[in-house]
Amino acid sequence: MLTEINPKLPMRDKAITKDYYVNKLGFQFFGDKDFDGYLMIHKDSIQIHFFEFKELDPKENYGQVYIRTNDIDKLYQTLLDNKISIHPNGYLETKPWGQREFALLDPDNNLLTFGQSV
Repeated sequence: MLTEINPKLPMRDKAITKDYYVNKLGFQFFGDKDFDGYLMIHKDSIQIHFFEFKELDPKENYGQVYIRTNDIDKLYQTLLDNKISIHPNGYLETKPWGQREFALLDPDNNLLTFGQSV
């Protein structure tokens, strides 16, 4: 029986990725060990894992994760207040498929889409 999912996304530089997710998006470092070339972060009830890929070309990165939330308007406003860049095509809006969504690109161009059912 499936119980949860922890996406694994590529990163070029662990320090930059950790800084973005922890200091800008409010995630926390997960675990009590620091693994070489691997990063685990969490916020509320989700985890995201990252693996080192130094040769990654961000323009060719198609890493994506869809994150559900129960207060998308507050999350969106918090990110705006903290001067977090929203994807140019990902501003908050209600989609025809019944989701209210917005999206960000992390430093390696991994697409983070946040959504809430309407």
